[in-house]
Amino acid sequence: MPSHPWARNFSVEKGDLDYLTNLLLEKETPLSTEALARELVDKRLTREAADIKERFKDTQLYNPSRAYEVGQKLLFQAFDYAPGTVVNVRPGNNHEYGTFNVIGVKFDDNDKVREFASELSTPHKLTQESTNGDNPLTATPEYTTDEIISNWRGDIVPVLEKVLAASSDLVSIGGTWFPRELMLEVNAGHLNLAEAVLDIAGGGPLTTDEILEQIGGLGKAPYELQKFTLNYALRDDSRFDEVGPTGQVLWYLTRLEPQEVMQVPPNLRYTPFDYDRSLLAPDLVTLETEIDDELSPAFGVPEVGDSVTITLNYPHRRVGTLPLTARIRQIVPTALKTQRVWMNLVDGQDGEETTGWVVRNEGYIFGLSAFYRKHRLPVGAYVTVKRSDDPTRIVVDFNAHRPRTEYVRLIVPKNDQILFENHKRSIGAEYDDLMILGVDELQAVDALFQSTQQQRKSISSILKSIMPGLSRLTPQGTIHAKTLYSVFNVFRRCPPGPIFATLVANPDFQNVGGHYWKLVED
Repeated sequence: MPSHPWARNFSVEKGDLDYLTNLLLEKETPLSTEALARELVDKRLTREAADIKERFKDTQLYNPSRAYEVGQKLLFQAFDYAPGTVVNVRPGNNHEYGTFNVIGVKFDDNDKVREFASELSTPHKLTQESTNGDNPLTATPEYTTDEIISNWRGDIVPVLEKVLAASSDLVSIGGTWFPRELMLEVNAGHLNLAEAVLDIAGGGPLTTDEILEQIGGLGKAPYELQKFTLNYALRDDSRFDEVGPTGQVLWYLTRLEPQEVMQVPPNLRYTPFDYDRSLLAPDLVTLETEIDDELSPAFGVPEVGDSVTITLNYPHRRVGTLPLTARIRQIVPTALKTQRVWMNLVDGQDGEETTGWVVRNEGYIFGLSAFYRKHRLPVGAYVTVKRSDDPTRIVVDFNAHRPRTEYVRLIVPKNDQILFENHKRSIGAEYDDLMILGVDELQAVDALFQSTQQQRKSISSILKSIMPGLSRLTPQGTIHAKTLYSVFNVFRRCPPGPIFATLVANPDFQNVGGHYWKLVED
């Protein structure tokens, strides 16, 4: 049977939208984009079968063992089911095949008459292959609906979804569609009850089923339509926030969501710097990739396995967040349209669970403060995010060892100045010794951070303020680029790219090899 080129180059035909709308009206049940796509594919396969049946009406599949008459229509399997008409019949003349006839056939697309054997009594390959009878419509179709959707989902579903979204007669929620005219009424009383239910639940999250059960439903309409209508009404009310991962609908009261989820915390806010990326030599780009800052450009990010390890920087340690890097996005629960995604954070050390939030567009995961404090993780610690079987849960872990005393560079603010000292600290986790950083006087450091924001200091000025103190911590008086990035982010949020470009471009900074830098003295 012929293939289906329309599947590879799918487009919505005139009348398709009306067909799907009527289907939804008949079923009185919302359907997903893929379910509607299946209906269209079924419709086209049925239409193709009907067209073929009409086109080849009174037509037989050529079989050398059968007898044929002038005027009879045949299909030739050997020629991709090309149709032809018998125009003459004569006796055959070949002693090896015994008594048989020869039919002259004129094909529909060619005036030339070709001859074929008929009433052949000896075995023939075509006789053995013609197991589907005389009607080609009894042959198995090349592709079923399931196979077409499986093979060309990416060509069909997005195209249909775009057309559905452009229709003013349909509404969508959670990836399903329904005619606007048949939507149920959701009044202020229903919404107030839903708010009360979520309030009692501490804000949420609750599924639509749980809310419907508590408010007593929306009448006697089909249950799926009740869910769809309530979801649509909640989505359009600012009191409610849809916080479920892809494939799940979960509701939360907006006013009870953490402030750090509703607004980006100051330590994480980044005002982009203009810089020339061509200044970054390949080794600096490699270093930038190694740091894996969520604000850095993501080029050719490979697929990850079940876990991703990052190095904890100061802004995320201070706020209690994790960076939503391109690699971590492959691990954590996300959603196509939901801005904030609720989830459970599981402590990989003891299994304790806490509430977490994926703030997709702003690029961070909130809810780690207790985890960091409990395990006394320093800036520079290696933190691992692990996938779980539940899309609403991720495991956060680190490589723990028996605590041992080690020297750590410590920020020591004095008289609004930035000073650094090496102090002994007990550490029980693996860390990057180039990025590790200690802070005892958080209020003083926060004050320096706020002062830096207010003064809008440049990258160069911030580097010049921190490099003298850092250089005194080493005999060589040099500072690694990763250390500069780590300390810089205490005072202003910035990915490594602009910092590295400034080091290269400004003659006040000198590279002494191996990513180590020093401040050039006057």
